[in-house]
Amino acid sequence: MHIIEALASLRADRSEAAMMQPRNHKGSRRETPKELRMRGMKLIVLSLMLAAGTAGAQVTGTVTVTSDYDFRGFSQSAGDPAVQGSVDWADDSGIYAGVWGSNVDFGEGSESDVEIDLYAGFAGGDEDGLGYDFGVVYYSYWPDDDEVDYFEIFAGLTYNIAEIKGWYSDDYFGVGESAYYLEGNLNFELPQEFGLGLHLGMSDGDAFEDSVIDYGVSVSKSFSNFDFELKYVDTDLDSEDCETEDDVFTCEGRVILSVSTTFPWGAE
Repeated sequence: MHIIEALASLRADRSEAAMMQPRNHKGSRRETPKELRMRGMKLIVLSLMLAAGTAGAQVTGTVTVTSDYDFRGFSQSAGDPAVQGSVDWADDSGIYAGVWGSNVDFGEGSESDVEIDLYAGFAGGDEDGLGYDFGVVYYSYWPDDDEVDYFEIFAGLTYNIAEIKGWYSDDYFGVGESAYYLEGNLNFELPQEFGLGLHLGMSDGDAFEDSVIDYGVSVSKSFSNFDFELKYVDTDLDSEDCETEDDVFTCEGRVILSVSTTFPWGAE
């Protein structure tokens, strides 16, 4: 797959690239497109902080510890644990936005250690159980020498226990090729307040030589202020295709345990 090969071979001479950065008429280095996007991100985050005090707005924070950061069947932490956190702002009108972060491990050819995502969207629904959600996500990776940041738009529908959702990027992981992801999810309530989740997804597009199917099943349970989830994830790829050095981007079937909590505790 193009995307794995591109990320695994990030070994550019970054010092030479820095010397070739364009400069303005004063001799100072011009801001790169990523720096301009990050400036916009900071403005949005500041706006969210100012909007947090408005009527009808709610701010929450979530912290998660997981045994593996799985993204559409592929490990983003080389099969190792990850600590993740988010700050979310939501308005009664349905508009929401947030910032999410996690540690990542893309192998020796990558400088990235942290992923920081900014997202915004609009969600709503009716009394009959039909819901909708659409928006945009900006994925960024730090330190930024890899230059694999990208945008993705999404749209989804829910009806009672069922959800379908689609994602699209015209520059997936910064490789200059498009990709899309389609997913379906079912969430059941079990006795004793357990939850059962079923997931099926497909990655495809120019960034992939062949489509990749990922699937998973999860069991969840909440105790006090903490949510526990145990899930099994796998893909339709052959085992030899999933065997990677140091488990970087591994897509082998694996069991993942996650524990999360959302602040403020006791908020309704």
